[in-house]
Amino acid sequence: MRDAEERLAEIPGLVRYENVSRDDLMRQVAEAAKETYSREEVYGRYCTLETYIDCPPEDVFDYLADVYSHEEFTYSVREVEEVDGKPGLYTGWDTVGDNTRIFVRVDAKRDALTVDYHSAWDQGEDLWMVYLFRIVPAEVVLKRPGSVLLWTNCYHPYYAENPYPELAPEGRSFWVGDLWPQFAPGHQVELDNLKAILEHRHRNGIPIVSGRAEAVAR
Repeated sequence: MRDAEERLAEIPGLVRYENVSRDDLMRQVAEAAKETYSREEVYGRYCTLETYIDCPPEDVFDYLADVYSHEEFTYSVREVEEVDGKPGLYTGWDTVGDNTRIFVRVDAKRDALTVDYHSAWDQGEDLWMVYLFRIVPAEVVLKRPGSVLLWTNCYHPYYAENPYPELAPEGRSFWVGDLWPQFAPGHQVELDNLKAILEHRHRNGIPIVSGRAEAVAR
């Protein structure tokens, strides 16, 4: 244990009980706290939203893991279909952009209740735009039935500049990264859609997943 403490002591800047008194910590925390925070401080590098959903965690997972759910809860992604010859890769139209294709691959882990959407505009080889979802049983954190859903996007460098300008459709006047300042309120609209769909179906005994995947397979 002493060796471990000595190794930690070699790292500059650590704030731990062993080297900073409780009173000094409380003072430091109080000085750092603010009554208000700028948008850049809150959403500059990471955009995280959260909500409570009155629907079981497993059902929320099934809904998010179904790529065709994009056509329901997102504002703009439509006409999703699997790319020929590339199992697991899907494409659709993102109507927030003019004549814009979006490509998506879903990475879903049931045991962890995580669903990640790896996506990109215009091409499906470099899926750099990643939407991270974590579903938490509300019974564990809120002591009530249902789910807490956390949704995070990270500010990838490609948001600042289109890495594949030659693939942009003719006439499109903006890049998805231009929308980053609106990611939080824009995704809040979609999160509200997601919550409304899941709670309505759960409350009324309607199948959670739309069945579009089965219809496409037929």
